Amino acid sequence: MSADDSRGQLWHGRFQVAPAQELVEFTSSVHYDQRLLIDDVACSKAHVRGLHRAGLLSEDELGAILGGLDAVEMEFRAGELVFAPDDEDVHTAIERRVTELVGPAGGKLHTGRSRNDQVATAFRRYVVRELGVIGTRVLELASVLATRAAEAGTGDDAAYLPGYTHLQQAQPVLLAHHLMAHAWALLRDLDRLADCRRRADVSPLGAGALAGSSLGLDPDTTAADAGFAARFENSLDATSDRDFAAESLFVCTLLAVHLSRLGEEIVLWTTDEFGFARLDDAYATGSSMLPQKKNPDIAELARGKAGRLIGDLTGLLATLKGLPLAYNRDLQEDKEPVFDGLDTVRLGLGALAGLYRTITFDVARMAAAADSPYAAATDLAELLVADGLPFREAHAVVGALVRRSIDDGVPLVDLVRSEPTLGERGVALLAPGASVRQRTSPGGAGPAPVAVQQGRLAERLEAEAVRWSTAEPESTAG
Repeated sequence: MSADDSRGQLWHGRFQVAPAQELVEFTSSVHYDQRLLIDDVACSKAHVRGLHRAGLLSEDELGAILGGLDAVEMEFRAGELVFAPDDEDVHTAIERRVTELVGPAGGKLHTGRSRNDQVATAFRRYVVRELGVIGTRVLELASVLATRAAEAGTGDDAAYLPGYTHLQQAQPVLLAHHLMAHAWALLRDLDRLADCRRRADVSPLGAGALAGSSLGLDPDTTAADAGFAARFENSLDATSDRDFAAESLFVCTLLAVHLSRLGEEIVLWTTDEFGFARLDDAYATGSSMLPQKKNPDIAELARGKAGRLIGDLTGLLATLKGLPLAYNRDLQEDKEPVFDGLDTVRLGLGALAGLYRTITFDVARMAAAADSPYAAATDLAELLVADGLPFREAHAVVGALVRRSIDDGVPLVDLVRSEPTLGERGVALLAPGASVRQRTSPGGAGPAPVAVQQGRLAERLEAEAVRWSTAEPESTAG
């Protein structure tokens, strides 16, 4: 091949021979970064208008290039855009196709910018929008959990179940309290998403390869035109910074860990051994061999995919470690793990929202498990504390009763009744549902504090709905 045969590469001018095929195949990213096309087109339009304002494009050239960019986006959305074999990446492909459509004016599209700032700008814009989509889905799942918590109730007939530590039954809690615990964790994820999104919402366009431009461009106006909240402060930092990529992947990964915990719980609760919940047929799968099976595949995959995202995050951090300023081609490896993280949590949130919206809770089974007299042991100790006994002594008294009950096979209620310091007062605490009603401290698992918590959660969800109302409603991921 001659040098002319390599004209698809934006950097071919300095070279006398075409790149080796092995180099082209190894360095190509168009097969995955084409999902940035819509964002690159939007940023390119802002850049072209900036060139026109700087006197570097005529009115006719501006119209021609903008029309070409519109045509490329329409072809892409329609699935009609054909990527050429020598399109290194989506950015090369856009410029090639625009030039094919509008002629020599297309050669001015790249004036005053480098692929270094071009790639970073499109990637940031994509991440900002996708984080907005994920934020709305986190809010949806948190709202579903709040709705199911309200249905579980806080009154005399409220649903309750065993609370666990070390996966051993500890104390009864209201089902509403349990479900809202997950919702509060998701609200922390929303805070992190919003914070990450704010830091990502900075345009690097105008930084050039690393040092800016001599062409009189205005990065502030271009940033606003492209939809960014701000522009870069340092051109070296602008082209090398991938904090936004690592941070967005971390936020997605921690969110995936929370989804994994939700999934693990469903896996346990839907077993015959627990029997706390039943999945709707639309959100379960069967077995190819065992006709009786109803499998919680969504929950299991929520658990499993979290592991993959942890690997993505670790890999990206290893890639970024120790890179010198400014741009290095290693940074091409930033996109696939971030794409994977964004895609995974976006789909997982939707699936889990549907699962929790349709799941049936067996509140009788939950109550039966929670009404074990041993679950009220702390209440018995606190009764003695209220009488003035030091907690350690109260703990020892009740612990001895529990041990005797287990070792001798005597019902705990009988031992409590015969214990002079407890008697019928203690027996009353062993009645079904009595223990959970003992929790009265703010933020606790009893009816009164849970009712207050529901109001606070509703207020927070309403505020979050306002905050995320301007986010993109749908993803443009491939």
